[in-house]
Amino acid sequence: MNRILFISLFQDSPLRAEKTLSLVDLIKNGGLGGQIIIGLLFVLLLVAIYIYFERWFAIRAAGKIDKSFMDQIKLYVGQGKIDAAQALCLKEDRPVARLVAKGISRIGRPLEDINTAIENAGRLEVYKLEKNVSILATIAGAAPMIGFLGTVIGMILSIFEISNAGGNIDMKLLSDGLYTAMTTTVAGLIVGIVGYITFNHLVVKTNKVVYQMEATSLEFLDLLNEPAV
Repeated sequence: MNRILFISLFQDSPLRAEKTLSLVDLIKNGGLGGQIIIGLLFVLLLVAIYIYFERWFAIRAAGKIDKSFMDQIKLYVGQGKIDAAQALCLKEDRPVARLVAKGISRIGRPLEDINTAIENAGRLEVYKLEKNVSILATIAGAAPMIGFLGTVIGMILSIFEISNAGGNIDMKLLSDGLYTAMTTTVAGLIVGIVGYITFNHLVVKTNKVVYQMEATSLEFLDLLNEPAV
């Protein structure tokens, strides 16, 4: 008897519908404020990706130089072929080559003047390498805050809707509002993480090129400082 009753109750009880979570629906139901913030974060994500790949290709190209470059420079300078050394630097057209070319153009002046000219040219090259990289740092810091702003706006709107419902707490209305509010936080954190990782990766790649520039500059100055045979 109990078994029959259990089966009857089980068959008569309605099946609980499975609720799915759709990101598109959350964005659509998030209101104008939430949609604007999600759109802004999406634009920041596209900007971060564009800057990363544009700078990554540029920095990678800047770090490529012929291994025999300095050997040929030493040979030309030692033989007094200044024009040939300058032509080789123009052919390479890399930050390292441009620094050496700046030093070659100052040959005949005091070593301190040559060093100053190379340092000034080096600052300009570093500025070119770091172009727009600071924007990634800004995106990494601003995106989470923009996401939190969307969360606060979503919470305010949810409380406002609940208050308009006559004080009766509608759990569905509250849960939908919380879902929408937290969506902006997740989006902001994702964009912030992408910006943070790409920024630090470009900083590491830039530092390698800067180290290469410094090492080559010192090697060139040592070449000029060698006593004549």
